[in-house]
Amino acid sequence: MFTATAFFATFLVILAVELPDKTLMATLVLTARYRPLPVLAGVSAAFLVQCLVTVLAGGLLNLLPHRVVAVAVAVLFGVGAVVLLRGSGPGADGDLEVRAEKGSRRIALASFGVLFAAEWGDASQLATVALTARYNAPVAVFLGAFLALTGVAAIAVLAGRELVKRVSLPLVHRAAGVVFTVFAVIAAVEAIRG
Repeated sequence: MFTATAFFATFLVILAVELPDKTLMATLVLTARYRPLPVLAGVSAAFLVQCLVTVLAGGLLNLLPHRVVAVAVAVLFGVGAVVLLRGSGPGADGDLEVRAEKGSRRIALASFGVLFAAEWGDASQLATVALTARYNAPVAVFLGAFLALTGVAAIAVLAGRELVKRVSLPLVHRAAGVVFTVFAVIAAVEAIRG
């Protein structure tokens, strides 16, 4: 099922969460060491696999009663808020070290591996599960999440390190944490109302 509301909500939430997050940083580091196109191909493949798994997990939540789903959504957004707010201090995004490889395939595989490992349990995954459960529109949520994640990676590839100099990462993390808190409260109210 596809709804424009689910697509745009997912795209905007994931973009806001990931723009200042390790996705951007990891892609910047990879792009600084490797050729940009294989990096973008590798990270995009990692996002594709993760979005599929995450949307499937969110779809399983929809098999539960509405109240249980609302509670699960509230908890997921609450955990995401805590992750974002706790990780918003100075030095929250560390450097990722990767070995320099020469071939395009190796660059893409290295990029896939770094981003695939770095994104598990991330706030964007929690949000994708929650949004899938909330909207019951897995195709729209998948496309919104995948395009937002790939968009962040493309921004990192195109903008390079200049973007990092202009964005206050802790401030944006705090703002995203507040947004997640609001979503958690809305879902909790829905759960209470039944």
